[in-house]
Amino acid sequence: MHTITLKSDDIFYNTLEDMVKTLHTTKSDLIRKAVVYYKDALEKERLKEQIKNASFKVRGESLKISQEFDATLNDGL
Repeated sequence: MHTITLKSDDIFYNTLEDMVKTLHTTKSDLIRKAVVYYKDALEKERLKEQIKNASFKVRGESLKISQEFDATLNDGL
């Protein structure tokens, strides 16, 4: 294990102390879990952005195909 030291203001420290008491855990464990949670949240946002960008790339082609399909609805078949 490695040791990390950080400086905090009173508000952060008191919030951390309150959470540790409520969750019955250690400060180290709470901070480790918070970092993992934040990393996962960032990854989800990155993936959401990738999906959004991919969707915009295919939007035009999807609209064209949809219009071609709509045109076949009136061809008497």
